Amino acid sequence: MILLRLIGLVFDLLLLPLRLVARKKAVRKGAFVHLTVDGLVADVVAPPRIWEIRKQHATSVHAVARLVDALTKDPRVTGLLVTVKQLSCGMAAATSLRAQLARARAAGKEVVVHLPMGGGTKEVFLASAASKVIVAPATHLAPLGFLSATRYVRRGLDRAGVEPEVFACGEYKSAGENLMRDSMSEAQREQLEVLLGGLHDALVDAIASGRKIDRERAVALVDGAPYSDAKAIEVGLADAVGYEDEVPRVLGLPGQRALVDASTYLVARERPLLRRLRRPPLIAVIPVHGTIAHAAGPLGSFATDERVAKLVRAARANRRVRGVILHVDSPGGSALASDRMHHEIVQLAREKPVVACMANVAASGGYYVSAPAQRIVCEPTTITGSIGVVAARLTLEPLLAKLGITTETVRRGAHAGLLGATHPIDDEERAALRRELDATYRTFVSVVARGRKMDEEKVERLARGRVYTGADAHAAGLVDLLGGFDAALAEVKRLLPAKLHDRLVVHVPRVPRKEVRPLDPPAILASLLLPDRRDRVLALLVMGDPTC
Repeated sequence: MILLRLIGLVFDLLLLPLRLVARKKAVRKGAFVHLTVDGLVADVVAPPRIWEIRKQHATSVHAVARLVDALTKDPRVTGLLVTVKQLSCGMAAATSLRAQLARARAAGKEVVVHLPMGGGTKEVFLASAASKVIVAPATHLAPLGFLSATRYVRRGLDRAGVEPEVFACGEYKSAGENLMRDSMSEAQREQLEVLLGGLHDALVDAIASGRKIDRERAVALVDGAPYSDAKAIEVGLADAVGYEDEVPRVLGLPGQRALVDASTYLVARERPLLRRLRRPPLIAVIPVHGTIAHAAGPLGSFATDERVAKLVRAARANRRVRGVILHVDSPGGSALASDRMHHEIVQLAREKPVVACMANVAASGGYYVSAPAQRIVCEPTTITGSIGVVAARLTLEPLLAKLGITTETVRRGAHAGLLGATHPIDDEERAALRRELDATYRTFVSVVARGRKMDEEKVERLARGRVYTGADAHAAGLVDLLGGFDAALAEVKRLLPAKLHDRLVVHVPRVPRKEVRPLDPPAILASLLLPDRRDRVLALLVMGDPTC
């Protein structure tokens, strides 16, 4: 390996003059760097495999941050043009991306956002960071705000002959209340009002600061949406109208040659003129993305305990890995799978710095696995908290009776039918289920108390299943720092010796495909509801592993 690097270094020395000339001529003075956002936006994206190079990839906020670092130091670059075709992400990712555009603008670069397809709430939120917004003809801007709608099915289940029971620890743990009620509970309405209020405030504040108007005017703009292209200019949400090929003219540029592709520019700026002989130290990014479970299924996204554990153990064993960013984008899931992940992360945190970076959602089990990190970072618009436990049971006997189906049972053991879905449970069985859930909830509270260095009474007051925005979680002490992936990266570096900072490389490991264990169709639901024997709570078609 050293020999190959030495040979490469010789070639670098021979080609150095050509590379210096190419780097100098790569960008004309007064040029704009052109970034296209079309589809998924994520904090960090693994490099593509060779056969994936031609495929369209997600926009990496971390790569955009590096792009902003490069262009703000480059006097040849006048500004950054961002074409947003489709923006597929949560509010936290949009907040992180917006912060990078705002940073470029604050550094004195002109930032222009072009919306060839118009835009909704998140697109307008992002575009508000720009010094100039250009919309395409015949499009609309629609910063409509935020809506949460839940269908309550209790009466429908009654008519069908299905009897639901939901067991929740914490009055705010609302998952499953739509099975038991025909209207929203006051606790659920309370926390939704706070959550949507926080997101609405973020949107209004972004429009007010970015468009340089007062907050009342920004509220009125949201309430008055949607707007046609001409109306958007009239009310102050946009500055000009133009198709993609007309953008250079709108900006007063000589043509398309004045636009430099962002990925090409970044590669040219970041590629070292001379390679290093020694491999650099790493900061590993370990993803916990999707529903937390014991096995992945063909539907949806899953973070399995086995897969995460393998990545954590690999990071512990790799001497080049000096620190870890635990990147969490999960609404939770299996309590046992969360606990297994937590155990591995605790071992890792004893040996190396671990910083949890919460993305769009890091709630319930997503918070459980984040708790042992030395520092927790999230955006103000991240959804987190939900420290609680819930399980549900559906009794099918009334439905079967309507269909003329009878069930005869023979049992040995007082609770032998506890996990069956064909009959209601009695008070003694219900008490047994409640004991199991209470024990899981107490474990959750103690995990948070140890990780956050709080007493359990304080955690209990913050828990009870309540969901928080990142801003509110930070105020409550459940989060250490508000920011995105780069803020988490800075926190890891802060925990490492200063001499390593300039050499550290962010590494996103890939998980071998063989580690994903697909389920046959009858087991799809069980991957969420019946993963394991330890949390023996409910039965077939019922939540058998309490979720947290």
